[in-house]
Amino acid sequence: MTEIINARNQINSVLVHLFNEIMKLEERAIITEEFSDISNNDMHVIEAVGIKGNNMTTIANKLNITVGSLTTAMNALVKKHYVERNRSEKDRRIVNITLTEKGLKAYHHHARFHDQLTDAVVEKLDEEQVKLLAATLGDLSDFFRRYEKNR
Repeated sequence: MTEIINARNQINSVLVHLFNEIMKLEERAIITEEFSDISNNDMHVIEAVGIKGNNMTTIANKLNITVGSLTTAMNALVKKHYVERNRSEKDRRIVNITLTEKGLKAYHHHARFHDQLTDAVVEKLDEEQVKLLAATLGDLSDFFRRYEKNR
């Protein structure tokens, strides 16, 4: 029983440490001189917009924020020329967001960081370990989603 308690404490400690370290590392890695005019949160908004673009509601849902909060972030990203707004021709209430050339550059820069992070983890594991880790992280992600919904 003591081994299980120690393992649980270790898992909790590792998860907390990893979350904090990834956030710090990501900010240092992706907010370079070229992208010094945006924040880590802005970079995640750009990621949520995606290569093909999205509407405001879809982006807000991906980020788990309100459309009102997203509007503030989008205003800044439009001014800095990372994104463009376009109203839907079919339904003028719908605002579509697309990345500009500058936004696409930022998107790919951010994606490269995540690819490097994933590669660093996966290269140390065999195929079965990769599958187990993917399943475990998927379960953890599902827990977070359920936890947030039930709050």
